[in-house]
Amino acid sequence: MTIQVGDKMPEGGFMQMTDDGPAPITSSDLFDGKKVVLFAVPGAFTPTCSAKHVPGFVSRADELKAKGVDTIACLSVNDVFVMNAWGKDQSVGDKVMMLADGSGDYVSRLGLELDLTPRGMGKRATRFAMIVNDGKVEHLGVESNPGELTVSGADAILEKL
Repeated sequence: MTIQVGDKMPEGGFMQMTDDGPAPITSSDLFDGKKVVLFAVPGAFTPTCSAKHVPGFVSRADELKAKGVDTIACLSVNDVFVMNAWGKDQSVGDKVMMLADGSGDYVSRLGLELDLTPRGMGKRATRFAMIVNDGKVEHLGVESNPGELTVSGADAILEKL
């Protein structure tokens, strides 16, 4: 079952790179008491993700935060080392938190998996973005075609804040 507007975010965890190496972060750490924009991509270093999706959130991070967003987080079914390298490649700095859902467990709990097995990529996250306020989904935009960026980009999210 796919998460819907009004639902509480499921419990779960991610990995992120810190100055001390890979470290876990729970969904409670991420969402409790905060307004979070969480966007997901099918894969790090893939064309639409690297050329449009992440750069849009990096360039508009200040506008998003001016509208009350505490955290902007990018989620992908990749390991923490890949997410860290991709974050450096994308120059996200402290504007976008790069979260690894290495086995795809959290994406599965959200019901937002994308099966790219025929393309040799296995199960991934479909392209989406959501606004989460204190753990509750206020907006969810899921791309009907994961190669497009119409409802999950920074511009679309800014219009919903």
